[in-house]
Amino acid sequence: MTSPNPPPAPCLDWCLFLDVDGTLIELTDTPSQTVADPEIKALLKELSLRLEGAVALVSGRQIATLDQLFAPLLLPASGLHGIERRTAEGVVQGGTFVDSKLDHARAAIQGFVEAHPGTLLEDKLRTVAIHFRLAPQAGVAARELAAGLLEQLGKQYQIQPGDMMLEIKPRGFSKATAIRAFMHESPFSGRRPVFIGDDLTDQDGFPAVEAMGGLSIGVGDRVQGQYHLDTVGEVRSWLKSITALHNPRAAL
Repeated sequence: MTSPNPPPAPCLDWCLFLDVDGTLIELTDTPSQTVADPEIKALLKELSLRLEGAVALVSGRQIATLDQLFAPLLLPASGLHGIERRTAEGVVQGGTFVDSKLDHARAAIQGFVEAHPGTLLEDKLRTVAIHFRLAPQAGVAARELAAGLLEQLGKQYQIQPGDMMLEIKPRGFSKATAIRAFMHESPFSGRRPVFIGDDLTDQDGFPAVEAMGGLSIGVGDRVQGQYHLDTVGEVRSWLKSITALHNPRAAL
């Protein structure tokens, strides 16, 4: 299938912000089933070289999980929807710890999972999520549970909807806040930002890059960006076109 509004030909003065699941890697039934194949690792490494390090992963996963997926690569990254961030220099902000305020939510979701086969609790320490991809019939009950838990937690937390999942996380963080922070730092500052994502968690990042004169690229049918790619395969093909660009600095 050909995307109705494919992104333009790329340039080497861009910087890339890339969602992972459903964008670089096909979605799986559970988060633990996801594997980064050698092709995407090699592509990310080459992209980072071509763009002089201006490539960041922007994900709902923890940074530690991203490092395991893409080992041995250690790219600039934002995890947990902006809660964690690692700069290009390797400085980590928003360190990992267990948020004890979510203990009741953990216990309640665990009880829900035990009562609804096919659902899954994903505990990311500073956030907790209910997955119901394998039990879509539990979606309504999962939403009711999450809403009730949020009411108990108060205004410091919010529900982040995703593809067949709901995540309770601290308020005030997003992929947009992470991208804005990266854009104030080398090697991202001064470049044109491009954000590629496929899910509702990516939607707030699109206007952020657009406001900075950048490009938003939606993948699949859940989000709407300035440009569109249909599949993970199309994303990879378009990213490969960046690696084919001639870098005049390489001849110096």
